[in-house]
Amino acid sequence: MTLFDDRRKAILNRQAPLATRMRPRNLDEFVGQEKLVGAGRVVRRMIERDRLHSMILWGPPGSGKTTLAQLISGVTKSYFAELSAVSSGVRDIRKEAADAQHRIGATGTRTVLFIDEIHRFSKSQQDALLPHVEAGTFILIGATTENPSFEVIAPLLSRTRVYTMESIDDDGMNRIIASALTDLEQGLAAANPILNDEARSFLLSASNGDARSALNALEIAVESAPEEDGRRIVTVDLVEQAIEKRSRYDRLGDMHYDTISAFIKSVRASDPDAAIYYLARMIDAGEDPMFIARRLVILAAEDIGLANPNGLAVAVAAQQAVSFIGMPEGRIPLAEATIFLASAPKSNSAYLAIDKALGLVRQSRDEPVPMHLRNAPTRLMENMGYGKDYQYPHDAPGHFKPSENLPEKLQGSQFYEPGELGAEKQIADRLRYWWGERYDTDD
Repeated sequence: MTLFDDRRKAILNRQAPLATRMRPRNLDEFVGQEKLVGAGRVVRRMIERDRLHSMILWGPPGSGKTTLAQLISGVTKSYFAELSAVSSGVRDIRKEAADAQHRIGATGTRTVLFIDEIHRFSKSQQDALLPHVEAGTFILIGATTENPSFEVIAPLLSRTRVYTMESIDDDGMNRIIASALTDLEQGLAAANPILNDEARSFLLSASNGDARSALNALEIAVESAPEEDGRRIVTVDLVEQAIEKRSRYDRLGDMHYDTISAFIKSVRASDPDAAIYYLARMIDAGEDPMFIARRLVILAAEDIGLANPNGLAVAVAAQQAVSFIGMPEGRIPLAEATIFLASAPKSNSAYLAIDKALGLVRQSRDEPVPMHLRNAPTRLMENMGYGKDYQYPHDAPGHFKPSENLPEKLQGSQFYEPGELGAEKQIADRLRYWWGERYDTDD
């Protein structure tokens, strides 16, 4: 590296965003991800022993994936090469592989190839990495915010280790913010900033565990803060103007599936507070309200069912209301249906009954329908016995008369097992009165 390169690097570093300037220089300065790089942890030991292997770092934005990759290459004295899956292709991969081969041959220096947003690589592009990862041409470190199980091809996954990184908690974020405010060389200390407790709390909440977002917003807020007695007072209003509050919710990503799963399971668990919270998360993130409404209709039939048959009517009404009035007002019928279903008694007996019946249908032949259940619209069919001995239930006392209605070889099969909660208890009592032992739940 020439003196010109050193000077250029120093100038660029001074002009870089705060989040870039404040990157940790060693593992001891790295905040968050203690489960991976804390003392004695697996990745920390791997780095300290210089026993690198290819890996995928999976975590939310601002959790330190790029920083950790740079630290790994620096601590192990490896050459750090970087590609972005957004702007790179197979040709770039081949060039980096050729450079890595030359480097190891000429100087014995290994190469760490960091690929940001590796989930954006196509299958063919990921295939191009395989022989080089297999041969150890370079140590691959891929970073992704998406679940590698779905976005990274199986052969590449089998040749790498996946490490999960988490959002930085408030304690870690406080340490990062404090360091930025007091660092005179790389941070903001020269501006004499004062970040009051209210503004700090808002910054922590709005940044959502994303260190990059928090630091860059803090820098903008400090630069725009008016001076008072040589100090810059950073208020909530300044932080709010500086930060771009971004939800990690992605309608095609993990957060989408995790949140709708949490919503459904909270309703099923009869927890209206948790259900409303996840509903609010989805609405705030811009989820399709009709998607939510459809899930409520399914929930009503699957999980509330016959314990409160009105649940399905409420869910369908909510779906119709949202379709009719749109958002944001549609949030109200969605909330009403959510609370109603979460608070209702639960039964999945109809869901179990149809699946049990479908299972039998699919594994057995189509047994003949009993003759007494068949209609006889012609004289020929009547002579063949169609409809013979059929007894009209409404002619019997109580509008009920026992009869065998399953095909002969399936008689005695039971698919519906009534529950004992809510309205379904009345159904169970009625069936026991009519059919006796068939619906007797006593052992």
